[in-house]
Amino acid sequence: TPSSLNTKSGLVWSKRAFAEYIALSTLASASLYRKLVPSVARMRTAALSTMSTILSVDPLSFPFATDSPFLFGVHHDDRYPKGNAKMGPDASLRGHSIGADFGNPAGWSMYHGEGGVPGFPQHPHRGFETITVTVRGFIDHADSLGAAGRFGDGDVQWMTAGAGISHAEMFPCLAQTEENRLELFQIWLNLPRAKKMSPPHFKMFWGEDIPSIEADGVTAKLIAGSAPGFEKQALAPPPDSYASDPNSSLLVMTIKLEPRKCYTIAGASGSGKIHRNLYFYADGSATVDGTKVVGRKRVKVDASADLRLEAGDAPVGVLVLQGRDLEEPVMQHGPFVGCTSADIRKAFTDYQQTGFGGWPWPDVGVVHAREEQRFALFPDGTKETRPRRETK
Repeated sequence: TPSSLNTKSGLVWSKRAFAEYIALSTLASASLYRKLVPSVARMRTAALSTMSTILSVDPLSFPFATDSPFLFGVHHDDRYPKGNAKMGPDASLRGHSIGADFGNPAGWSMYHGEGGVPGFPQHPHRGFETITVTVRGFIDHADSLGAAGRFGDGDVQWMTAGAGISHAEMFPCLAQTEENRLELFQIWLNLPRAKKMSPPHFKMFWGEDIPSIEADGVTAKLIAGSAPGFEKQALAPPPDSYASDPNSSLLVMTIKLEPRKCYTIAGASGSGKIHRNLYFYADGSATVDGTKVVGRKRVKVDASADLRLEAGDAPVGVLVLQGRDLEEPVMQHGPFVGCTSADIRKAFTDYQQTGFGGWPWPDVGVVHAREEQRFALFPDGTKETRPRRETK
């Protein structure tokens, strides 16, 4: 491996960046991960009736096993200690292998967070979309389009990588006298072949604008798609997203149930092969269409059927991912996704030559000022600002 890749655009892919890419490649490849860690391999559950709406129940892996059109899913829950002056954890980093710190030692990980702030410094993507769903805590974003933002506490960032984008996702520890808990999902949604080279696009869904149901011990948030019971439609996805296709049958939602509370997910309509997966990401138990599910599980179900969920004696949380199979070949190498190996070779060449637009920021791990509120700065220079929770 060369220590750097110099290109005619002046881009240097440093040893750190290349190591980061390899780590991302490892994490994003579920098959390789299963070879390395057999204990999280998907296991089909025996004795499920062929007439049941439940098709399989598997232990929840890291990252999540997904079906087309989804490529990747992961749940992060880091309990960072109070922050220091640089907005990093005010604690020793001993035992944290920077660049490959995914083990959650002491309840939190640094990931690739060089400079003392956890997160993912500048790295590229092509051929798909990232949907980052926050539950609590804050993320600082910057990208090669010149867009930037701080979001969290229920906000969602939706980014179409398309023809190519570089971005950084850093996790600032804003609170200086209390814990900085960060909980989020990141979802990778594939793009159809015809849209893989679409212009990159950055969009922010503020938490207070996302359609939600909060009643009788049920909290449901509709991030994409449609579902009965919500007073308004889901916010519009980026223009070239697969979610913008009315035939995609896409559904992304989160559901939280208090003990013994129920919620029914309506069956999907539409033609083609539609996949629906439920990800129970916390301890506890629930009943899914009459079948008890205990602990952290992936439950694959018949998407066409109404599905009744009931929590057990403790609260449960569920991420729902549904969509019509693209039925196209997938060639993935880390953060690059295409349909052929030639697509991947071209992605490498294009990134080395162009940097997907360069990097207009002074640092690869951009962290915004502590006093910044939630905001989104768009490539055209417009800026949206929303207040954020006070941190001490």
